[in-house]
Order: sequence, then C-alpha cells, then structure tokens
Amino acid sequence: MSLFSQTGDAITIHGPAGMLQAAGVDGRADGLLADRSRVAVVCHPHPQHGGSMNNKVVTSLVRTYRDLGVPSLRFNFRGVEKSEGEYGHAVGEVEDLLAVLDWLKERAGEAELLLAGFSFGSAIAAQVTHRSPWPVQQLTLVAPPVERYDYDRDGHFPCPVAVAQGGRDEIVVAEGVHDWCESRLQSTCELLRYEDAGHFFHGRLTELKADLSAVIPRQLGVIS
Repeated sequence: MSLFSQTGDAITIHGPAGMLQAAGVDGRADGLLADRSRVAVVCHPHPQHGGSMNNKVVTSLVRTYRDLGVPSLRFNFRGVEKSEGEYGHAVGEVEDLLAVLDWLKERAGEAELLLAGFSFGSAIAAQVTHRSPWPVQQLTLVAPPVERYDYDRDGHFPCPVAVAQGGRDEIVVAEGVHDWCESRLQSTCELLRYEDAGHFFHGRLTELKADLSAVIPRQLGVIS
C-alpha cells in the first residue's frame, strides 16, 4: 500500500481545534511488513517542553516503520509549530489523534493500524487504543510516564505492547515503568531495557530502532 511518497509529504489535517500540521512517508517495498496493508501513526513528546514531530525519537520511530515497509504519519499536536489551537492538557491531544486517525482511515481503507508515542505522546497513543473505532494491532511506547497519565484499563490493552525504557531516564521513573510492564500489565507486553540510556536515548537510537524492528513484527505474528 502506497499512501505517501518515499521522500515524505507535508500534510494538513482538519483537527478539532484547527488545522494540524503533519508529515507522511511511505514504507520500503522490500520491508519485512510490506506483505500486507498496514499504516503507523507516531505521537511526539510534551508540547510545553519543546516536543514536536521533529523530535529525534519520533523520527527514529518513523524510520523504523519505513524500513519495515509500513507507511507512517507523524503530526504536531494543537499549538505546536504550524498546528492551530492551544495546549489541551492531554485531553485535546487525544481528540487531535482521533481526528488524525479519521483522516487516515478514509485513505488507508482496511489497513492494519499501528500506534507509537514517545513520552507524553505515548500516553496519548495508549489512551486512543481504548477509544479508536479503528482497532489498533500493535502499540509502541517509548519512555512512558505511567505515573502521570492513564495508560491501561485494569491492566489491559486491546493489542500487544512494546515498551522501551532507559535506566537513567531523568524525567520518567524507570523502575515504575519496569514494575508496570512486568507486574501490573496483564496484556502481552515486551519490555526493552536500556540501562545506561537517558530520556532522549542519546547514542542509543540506532539500537532502539534495531530492537523495535524485531519486536514489532514478532508481536504482529510475522516472525516467531
């Protein structure tokens, strides 16, 4: 399925608080997941702390999907860069993502949906898995601040979850994420631990991409 160009497309989407700035890129035809129609959406970190769709973790996630053969879309939440509106306190941002999915669903048809988010964006992606009428097939959470936002519902997600967490994260409590994944979640969850990585995974993004490139296909049942 080709939704975007190989070099990337600048996109504008009607959101609940105004126009949302977005960018889409096609997946590689020889990617491991290019065998069927799939599409991924990636959410960026906190709008009030410099987060945008150009964040390096976000673009690394986009490259992960691209090389796996999955078209992906990233976008700026309301009030960020060229997206209209004001910060929505994690409520408006959920509505933004739902609007993006509505726009994408019209173009992607029966494609399987994958969601991902970094930090604040992981909370938005997680919450939308419980609300989206378009079923999410796999969810990737990078440095999720599980102590600050809602994620699961009674220990459950409607899809497999991959979690990446740095042991030296200066923003998110790593031990809390570990405990959440290993003791509290009852859904399928694979935890990737990077003991010497900080919140932004400086120097570890190549490794993160390689690890997720193995975990995501495994959680989708493409490889064992």
